[in-house]
This record gives sequence, C-alpha cells and structure tokens, in this order.
Amino acid sequence: MPESPHPTGSTRPCGRVAAFPIGLGGMRLSIEGRPDRAQAVDTVHAALDAGVTLLDSASAYHVGADEVGHNEVLFADALDSWPGDASRITVATKAGRVRPGDGRWLTDSSPDHLVRSAHESLARLRVDRIDLFFLHAPDPEVPLKDSLAALRQLVDDAVVAEVGVSNVTAPQLDLAQDVLGDALVAVQNEFSPSALQHLDVLRRSEQLGLAFLAWRPLGTVGRKDDALTAAFTEVARAHGASPQAAVLAWLLAVSPAMIPIPGARRPRTARDSAAAAHLRLSPGALNTLNAATGLAAPPPAG
Repeated sequence: MPESPHPTGSTRPCGRVAAFPIGLGGMRLSIEGRPDRAQAVDTVHAALDAGVTLLDSASAYHVGADEVGHNEVLFADALDSWPGDASRITVATKAGRVRPGDGRWLTDSSPDHLVRSAHESLARLRVDRIDLFFLHAPDPEVPLKDSLAALRQLVDDAVVAEVGVSNVTAPQLDLAQDVLGDALVAVQNEFSPSALQHLDVLRRSEQLGLAFLAWRPLGTVGRKDDALTAAFTEVARAHGASPQAAVLAWLLAVSPAMIPIPGARRPRTARDSAAAAHLRLSPGALNTLNAATGLAAPPPAG
C-alpha cells in the first residue's frame, strides 16, 4: 500500500497506556438489535485477536431497566474467556446517562449518581480499579463543576485510575482540565466524515495532550448514497480496503490524538475495523477525502 505522510503508528497515547489506534465501542453489543451473547463474545474476541486494546463501555448500554451495566458484564465475561493477556486491555466505561427501559436516553450527572455508578461498574467489571472512567454527558440540571469534582474524588479514592469527559464543548473541556488536572486523559465526542462539528474540541484535545475517542466514527458513509460515500468507496477500492476501513484510516490521519471506537455486532466487522490501523492512505487520497468532507485544513503530521 502507498505510504502516507501521516502514518498511523502502532499505538496512540491514552493516559498512562499506549493503545492500539482503533478501539471497540460496546454499545451495539448491548442495546436494541444486539446479537446473541455467543456472537457478542466472539465479536469482542475477534477485536482483541486483531490487536485492539481499548474497549469502550457504559453503564447505560443496555435495554431493560433491570439490566443496567449489561455491556460491562459482557466485556468482563469476554475478557475472562479470552486466551490472550487481558492485563494489557484497557476497559473504559461511563456514567451520567441512564435508560429507564422504555427506549429513552436520559441524563443524571449528579455527584451521588456518578459515585454510585462508578462503584457498581467496578463490581460488574470485576477489577480492583476502573482503568478509564468518563462523564457520559454534562447534565443541564447539575453544575458541570460539581460533576467533575465527583470524578476527581473517584480518582483520589482510587476507584478509578484516570478520567475523561464525553459530549462536551471546548469551553467545557477547558473547565474539566482546570478541575481534573493530570487525571483528565481523554475526551469522547462524536466525530466522522459527516460530523465535523467537534473539530474545535479535537484541536483543543491535541493542545492539552488528551486522547480523542471518536464515537460513531463512520457517520453516514455507507448509509447514504451520496458524494461522501462515493469518495470513500473510490479511495477504498484503490487501496484494496473496505469503505469503512478507509474512513477509519482517514480519521487516524486527521489527528495524532484520534482513536476511533467503532461498534460491531459481528466478528468480521470488528476485524475489518482493526485492520484500518495498518492502512496507509496515499497523499492524493487524503487530499480527495479532505475535500469531500470539507475539512478546512490538511491533517497535521502525526
């Protein structure tokens, strides 16, 4: 494959760990439309076998009100049954979003809820300390500084090792940095070829030395029959890859802070996503995709 001037590298920093450039998002394995448990575990194993070292979960990844933490238990079970070295795998989880069991997604980022959720996640993950714990979303009913202070306390109490914030604006990220200091290591926001609205948060993450975990990283590529899908399909064909892999490789070239966390319901999808970490897009392909997405500036060297 042609060499890119912005090679992805074999790992990317995420706090104290060096993570494989592509993670696995767990939501699709546990919410509506999820696969059966055997297939879900096989999907996690396929990702791990392909080199993935970062699993992203949340207490709210479930369907029924009586199965809070479904995805956390699934990840714990999958790691227990995986023959590889589970000690090198980072499991991130989140609190602050809740699902009452009727399909709705609500927000509760009150300090009491965050602390209680962290202890419950700790038990479900069956670990001594949570690797990476995110505020799932700011709560309009709770001062953000209070939610962040709860995260800080969880670090001080050794319940969690490091923390992150999700679904935040750039000013909210700056506040998080002020409150959390070195404990803050990551941001998790939506980012894809069809969703560039958090580009300022990505660039601020770079400046602060934080990992940027992109959720829903594929966006509408492959879902809409439009010019964006056509551009990624053409580039993918030229590089002998899938359009989805081309999207993930492009994201890695956009920023050295970027760690996409695509979801998967099938082992082959997880393997295809992980393979994107080794895909080098040509300079011409990057220019084509930057133009198609409307990215304002060329990707920085990374």
